[in-house]
Amino acid sequence: MTTATQRSPVSDQTWPVDVAGWQVDLPLVEINPDFAISLMMVIDLGVGFGAHVGSKLAERLAPLRPDVVVGTATLGIPIAIETSRALGLDRYVILQKSPKLHLGDALQQKITSITSKGEQRLLLDRRAVPLLAGRRVVLVDDVVATGSSLKGSIELVRAAGAELVGIGVVLTEASDWRAVLGGDADLVHGLAHIPQFRPGPDGWRPIPEDG
Repeated sequence: MTTATQRSPVSDQTWPVDVAGWQVDLPLVEINPDFAISLMMVIDLGVGFGAHVGSKLAERLAPLRPDVVVGTATLGIPIAIETSRALGLDRYVILQKSPKLHLGDALQQKITSITSKGEQRLLLDRRAVPLLAGRRVVLVDDVVATGSSLKGSIELVRAAGAELVGIGVVLTEASDWRAVLGGDADLVHGLAHIPQFRPGPDGWRPIPEDG
């Protein structure tokens, strides 16, 4: 019996990005025939890259005097750890996406993502609420694109009684997220920016962000 081979959406084309002094070449991934993104998998870029982005985000966020760093599973976990380490903070909080046994009564928020199919949920363990209530909190993540995941994170930390003082991301992608976040878009500190892509005569080309 022969199994049909599924075509990979990952192209041979890459997009170079300078992430606060660290050069990376991101593969372009087809979302549909008319739209592609550049994909950054923080967990595949090594320990050194994680430490680098954590240190650089900490430099941006330290003036905000955060008490706690909050990250989002899965790719936001190493960023939260390294940013906390660089800020000299010991405790951090992770918003989960998998409905694990101990999260049965978790605070929840529905989200969507470019790189994940269907609707997802962000989950905040109620046992972490005392770590956030009344504290100055910064959110960190790998990429903000649609803004849905980040908006869900913002709503969860505020529901826990935290004062959100800043948001750190490795990459901002295009600009749709700004409308979704509204006034909270001004809290975002990014280390680098990437466009989105559409087909051109010689492969994928960046979509102009003025329309």
